[in-house]
Amino acid sequence: MKYALLLYGNATDWASATPEQIQEGIARHGAYIEMLKGRGAYLEGEELGAPGEAVCLRRGEGEVLRTDGPFVETVEHLGGYYLIEAKDLDEAIELATACPEAIVEVRPVVEYSG
Repeated sequence: MKYALLLYGNATDWASATPEQIQEGIARHGAYIEMLKGRGAYLEGEELGAPGEAVCLRRGEGEVLRTDGPFVETVEHLGGYYLIEAKDLDEAIELATACPEAIVEVRPVVEYSG
C-alpha cells in the first residue's frame, strides 16, 4: 500500500539556515532516502518551494479566486513529501519515525482500480 509522508516545518527557520545547516539537512534526508531504498519502500520524494511562492486557487460561485501563498495561519507549512510503499499503517509509521523532520503526517494514498 502507498503512503504519503507529509513533512511540515517552519519555513522561516529553513530560510535563515546557514549553508552548513542546509548541507546537514540534505545529508540527513539523503541517509533517510537510502534507508527507505534499502527497505524497498522508497517511491519518490521532493522538497517543496517556500510558502510565499505558492498560489492557492479556490472555486466558488462560478469563479476562481486566486490568493498568494497558503491561506493558513500557522507557523508550520508543508515543506516536502515522500511517497513510500508499506505493507500496512504500522510499517508506514515505523518508516516515518526515522524521518529527520520534527512533524511528519502519515496519510494513506487512495488507489483506484480501473
